[in-house]
Amino acid sequence: MKADPIIIVGAGPTGLATALALGLEGASVVVLEAEPALTIDLRAGSYHPPTVEMLDGLGVAKTMHESGIVVPSWQIRDREAGVVAEFDMSLLKDVTRFPYRLHLEQHRLTPILLDRIRKAAPTVEVRFASPVAGYDQDADGVDVRLEDGSALRGSFLIGADGARSVVRRGMQVGFEGFTWPDRFLVASTSHDLGAHGFSGAGYIADPTHWAAVFHVPDDGPPGLWRIAYPIQAEEDEAEVLEPEAIQDRLKLVLAGNVAAPVGGYPLKYASIYKVHQRVADRFAVGRTVLVGDAAHLNNPLGGLGLNGGIHDAVNLAGKLAPIWREGSDHQQAFDLYDRQRRPVNIKAVQAMSIRNKRILEERDPAVRRQHLHELGATAADPVKAKAYLMESSMINSVRDAAQVH
Repeated sequence: MKADPIIIVGAGPTGLATALALGLEGASVVVLEAEPALTIDLRAGSYHPPTVEMLDGLGVAKTMHESGIVVPSWQIRDREAGVVAEFDMSLLKDVTRFPYRLHLEQHRLTPILLDRIRKAAPTVEVRFASPVAGYDQDADGVDVRLEDGSALRGSFLIGADGARSVVRRGMQVGFEGFTWPDRFLVASTSHDLGAHGFSGAGYIADPTHWAAVFHVPDDGPPGLWRIAYPIQAEEDEAEVLEPEAIQDRLKLVLAGNVAAPVGGYPLKYASIYKVHQRVADRFAVGRTVLVGDAAHLNNPLGGLGLNGGIHDAVNLAGKLAPIWREGSDHQQAFDLYDRQRRPVNIKAVQAMSIRNKRILEERDPAVRRQHLHELGATAADPVKAKAYLMESSMINSVRDAAQVH
């Protein structure tokens, strides 16, 4: 008997990467996306070496490089004193084919993934304007109900539908963790911070005005510099989004590193979002399984969230495609997926992103000086720097997961 398709809810980068990986293995897949077209998300867009390797395996890395920005080093800066550490990613050249970060906004990755699906994975169907209302599963499959009253039978259901995941709610698993009291404002400027010595990725430490700074391609050269900084709980969103308020904050954030341009920083985008640290209690229940933000959320410091989602996608697809083809039992494979991806996410992604935020915003002057001194000493020592990069670039987390059997 021909197996029912694998249904994926969500056509973001993780959902489409999962669909593509399954489709390249010949599995029948239906992707259900609530929105009428691919969405634009201005947050994520930094890919670590193992993620680029995975995307290369899916046949999209070459296209990503055509418009993406290669970032060979990244910096830690003090808001007043400037650069305190610069990590040279070429130290990883003996362990990866891509010893750098690749920057490409995730809303520029999704069209690349969709185009690859349409050209190379004919067994994958992507349906837009198809919001899911709920589902029921039994021993043989999953019945998915759409909001328009229609229904679809699938052999498995994958939730790639983000923080408010319908699939996760139907699994009735907890989503433990917390929401940070401060929010992030992301402002994008065309002013060239590279001319002021910024590498394509950097972090500015300060008790109040810390920030993350990334160079992204936008519509093409010279691209945009995206600056994410904290907005306190008591601050009014409308007020902090006023152009004058953003200009004032950028001058504070970049104070010791950049002389503000005459007339202010040219701005293109600005948005605010809440930041969460949460992990689902289980990643798989019966024939339903979670990937990406539906399974785990973290703050963006370190560029770990989107990368972790792609790692979920490739890991799960490698297990599920042969099960779909052969009709074998899925429970052992899903249990292994949970054991590989959930603990690694807690140990690596959650712990590292929380640590990164706390280092940047440390208020105790002595502790702050010690942290920055240690980072500078680590970056200056090739052996220590490589060990640090193995961790921060997620190479170790991928290897750790592969050791779980």
